Amino acid sequence: MPTKLTHSIALVTGASSGIGAATARRLAEDGASVVLVARRKDRLTELAAEIEKAGGTALVVEADIADRGQAEAAVQRTVERFGRLDILVNNAGLMLLGPVADADVEEWERMIAVNVQGLLYTTRAALPHLLRAAEDGPRRVADVVNISSIAGRVAWNGYGVYNLTKFGMNGFTESLRQEVTQRHVRVGVLEPGGVDTELGSHNDHKPEIREAIGTFFEQTEVLAPDDIADGVAYMVTRPRHASVGELWIMPTDQA
Repeated sequence: MPTKLTHSIALVTGASSGIGAATARRLAEDGASVVLVARRKDRLTELAAEIEKAGGTALVVEADIADRGQAEAAVQRTVERFGRLDILVNNAGLMLLGPVADADVEEWERMIAVNVQGLLYTTRAALPHLLRAAEDGPRRVADVVNISSIAGRVAWNGYGVYNLTKFGMNGFTESLRQEVTQRHVRVGVLEPGGVDTELGSHNDHKPEIREAIGTFFEQTEVLAPDDIADGVAYMVTRPRHASVGELWIMPTDQA
């Protein structure tokens, strides 16, 4: 039986774990063929096998989107395999925290490369195909969903450079939305807060950061990656003329 995304092609970056993997599963359940993009090919292969066992279709693309050539190649492989691209979910990201004065500059550079440059490279490569899908694809609309963070709206001590990347993503999303919305490419940002994923594990070598994150999780009802995947599905399965420009998904305060 056809579902909401039957015949649609979705590319998900950062698909090897967490929100990316959950989103890929959910879009496949809704009928989309999914392109799984990340650096960890072994995890992508396992996820693809899981999706295909459930009756879906998945393509594994090992790529580091912080490299422009690899980001462009991932989009090209998608179009070569499926003929078009209908949905882009920019999920790949790093969260490396710490005071500006004590920061590891190499960590900054890597986070900026993934969170900002990777976003730009992948979106730029995908945009011509999304515009084409909006004109003559099965849904007559295309979608870009950028997975940001509540840190794109609220600044905290120790989050300075991470805030920079997420505030930037939010501004980019709004600008792009204005640029292409009249051509039926819907662009939205999804901003979760308090999600338990591997994202925080990048700070495990920083005891003070690990303790702060742990305290936060103890005081809230932590979201799961599937909760965010539900939000992505909600954004891309809306009627053609209904767009969600910004969606916040926040944990419930247990207090």
